[in-house]
Amino acid sequence: MPPVFLRYARLLRTQLSIASTLAMQYRFDFVLKGVMALFWMALTMVPLLVVYAQRTSVAGWTYPEALVVLGWFALLKSILDGGVTPSLNMVVEGIRTGALDFVLLKPADAQFLVSTARFEPWRIFDLIGSLVILVYAFRRLGHAPAPAHVAAAFVLLAVAVLLLYSIWILVVSASFWVVRVDNLSYLFGSLFDAGRWPIDVFKGALRFVFTFVFPLALMTTYPALTLLGKLTFGSAALVVGGGLAFTALARLAWRGAIGFYTSASS
Repeated sequence: MPPVFLRYARLLRTQLSIASTLAMQYRFDFVLKGVMALFWMALTMVPLLVVYAQRTSVAGWTYPEALVVLGWFALLKSILDGGVTPSLNMVVEGIRTGALDFVLLKPADAQFLVSTARFEPWRIFDLIGSLVILVYAFRRLGHAPAPAHVAAAFVLLAVAVLLLYSIWILVVSASFWVVRVDNLSYLFGSLFDAGRWPIDVFKGALRFVFTFVFPLALMTTYPALTLLGKLTFGSAALVVGGGLAFTALARLAWRGAIGFYTSASS
């Protein structure tokens, strides 16, 4: 294993350890946030229940199949809210206050440091809830996913997280020019919420946007199809290619933003 990889693995472990220690200082608060997270997750199922109470399928998706998409969406959201958003929100504040200067002076990649600066461990409750939804969905389907499909889904999970992270990096990079990106953050969250529905629900321009511009389909629907054993090789290649393309674009945007940055004191 390359020494650089080991070094950054140790840095990540340290950041996670610090975040866990801070979170467990207030254990009741940790548990309370977790219970509230499960409550809000239960509410996310209400629209699905209402729609499928009137029909057996929507855009070719049965209720259990749509639950797989919802479970995958909840899984990604737990990763986004627990490991991506907290850290990158701190970047925006660091740009305004000049605290980012101290990050840039450290002998490590700045993007890695800002991306792992903060975690919310109580989001583990969201993760557990998403797995419960997936288990329930396959129980309704009457079978478990094939091991090969689960393995492929893990690969697409990594790609989906890369997509989420890369889009959020693009949003954060914009803050080097506009400073306040609150509206972009809200827009990002609102658009991502549409990922709880299968992509086939959307038609025309919306389907194009949610596949190629803001690739919700690549993050939720296609991985769900993998678990269901319905994803074609071409679609899988689209997911991987899209993930790599967005990652490269995010890296270029970040490097350009850092080159533009002159610190808050300048």
